[in-house]
Amino acid sequence: MLTGHASVKNISGPITIARVANASAERGVDWFLYFLALLSLSLCIINLLPIPILDGGHLLYYLIELVKGSPLSERAIAAGQYIGLALLAGLMGLAFYNDILSLVPR
Repeated sequence: MLTGHASVKNISGPITIARVANASAERGVDWFLYFLALLSLSLCIINLLPIPILDGGHLLYYLIELVKGSPLSERAIAAGQYIGLALLAGLMGLAFYNDILSLVPR
């Protein structure tokens, strides 16, 4: 998405996840397990993004602390958490928006 090779329309939420889970379950156990593995891997990758409220953000704080030589101030950590929360809420909002648009007939 950042380089322009993917669209933000590819971001989807729980409605699309449920649809794909149903379709993969209808194809058989192996397809459903494959889907569950992809979903789990996707959640792992998202969790490791350097957004301060996620685990990747904590790793980012540790990296900054390592480079800086001292911990960040509580104020900086709190500001990062608020920014991370806003980014995550925006991503979730976009996913729900795309899901709702997929329900509306065109």
